[in-house]
Amino acid sequence: MSMSDPLGDMLTRIRNGQMAQKGSVLSPASRLRRNVLEVLRREGYIRGYTASEPSGGKSELSIELKYHNGEPVIRELKRVSRPGRRIYAGVKELPEIYNGLGIAILSTPRGVLSDAEARESKVGGEVLCTVF
Repeated sequence: MSMSDPLGDMLTRIRNGQMAQKGSVLSPASRLRRNVLEVLRREGYIRGYTASEPSGGKSELSIELKYHNGEPVIRELKRVSRPGRRIYAGVKELPEIYNGLGIAILSTPRGVLSDAEARESKVGGEVLCTVF
């Protein structure tokens, strides 16, 4: 059976892994998931990720979670644009998460970017999720 929201599934796996104090979590791989993980890595919310091709043929992403003094670095991870309701924002309406302490991840014509990178590139797009 196919998943209706693969990105939401990956975000939930990250949230659940951090609540259980796991070092890493596994998620099925896709280009969108890899791009979102790259933004999270660049912004310092995860340690990193690796793609692997197990013997079954379906590739997986191993996401290394990050902690500071025993507490998860990601305090809040919310899916904004869902399959049932897409949320778009122009460059002037880009959300500012906790007065700039958090980030919004957007899918833009220039690729998947954080809100600061999108403002710098002067592009808007679909608001995928917010991280704090």
